[in-house]
Amino acid sequence: MKVAVEVVGKSDVGCVRTNNEDNFGYDTRNGIFLVCDGMGGMAAGEVASKMGVDTVLEYFRKAAANGSYPTHGRAYEDVSQMANALASAIQLANDVIYQAASSDASHHGMGATIVAAMLKGNFLSIAHVGDSRIYRIRHGEIEQMTEDHSLVAEQVRRGLLSQEEADRSDIQNIIFRALGADATVEPDLEDLVAQPGDILLLTTDGLTKYIKEPRLLEIIQSSFSLQQACDRLIQAAKEAGGDDNITCVLIKIVKEAWYRRWFGGGHKWQSSI
Repeated sequence: MKVAVEVVGKSDVGCVRTNNEDNFGYDTRNGIFLVCDGMGGMAAGEVASKMGVDTVLEYFRKAAANGSYPTHGRAYEDVSQMANALASAIQLANDVIYQAASSDASHHGMGATIVAAMLKGNFLSIAHVGDSRIYRIRHGEIEQMTEDHSLVAEQVRRGLLSQEEADRSDIQNIIFRALGADATVEPDLEDLVAQPGDILLLTTDGLTKYIKEPRLLEIIQSSFSLQQACDRLIQAAKEAGGDDNITCVLIKIVKEAWYRRWFGGGHKWQSSI
C-alpha cells in the first residue's frame, strides 16, 4: 500500500524565557522529521539545536544525491539500513556540536536532545538521544515510543520513584545522554511499521512536562486539522505554566492519493524555526 504524509511543526518561546533553544526540521522528499532541544548558556543552546537539525537534514540531502547512506561512527547490526542512516546522521551531528563546543569558549558545554523519524513507504525508523519524545497515536490510543535518557526516568525504570513522584521532581532536567556532551553518542533506534491513520508527535519536554498523555490525545483527536492540534498543544502548555520553550511536529500517515501515484507530487523542506 502506498502511503503519504501530512506534516506541520511549530515552536514557541514559552511564557518565561526570552530566547528559543528549540529547533525542528523536516524534508518530506527524503522522509526525515526531527526536533532538537538545545542546552547551554549565552544562547549556545540555540546554536547546538540548529546545528543538530541542519546537520541531519544535510546528511540525508547529500545521501539522496549520492544514492547511498554513508556510515558515520559505528554501525548497528540489529536494525535496518534506515535506522543505521539515522544513527550515522545523529553521530555526525554529535561530532559537529562537540567540536564547536570544544573550540569556542562561549559555546563550552552546549548540547542538544534529538528525536528523529524516517519514513519510506510504510517502513518507519525512529531514533533519539535525550528526553525529547516521540508518541504514536493509533486506533484512538497514544503510546510513548521513546524512553527518556534522564535521571528521573531511570529512577522510575528501576522502581526508585513512582511516575507521580518523577513528575513532581525538581531534577527533571538532568539528562545523561545528549548531542555534543561527549565525543561519541549512542542513539536509541527502533524499526516499526506505519499504518494509514497513524499520527506521530515529535516534541520537546517543554510540552510533555505540562501536558500528559490523556490530554495530548484529547487535544489531537478533537482538532479539525494538524495545524490546529499543534497550535492547541502549545497553547495548553503555555496556559499550564510554559516556563520552557515548546516545540512539536505532527505527522499523519495517509493513503497516497491516486493522482500522486500517476503524476507524482512535490516535496516540502523546512529547516529550523
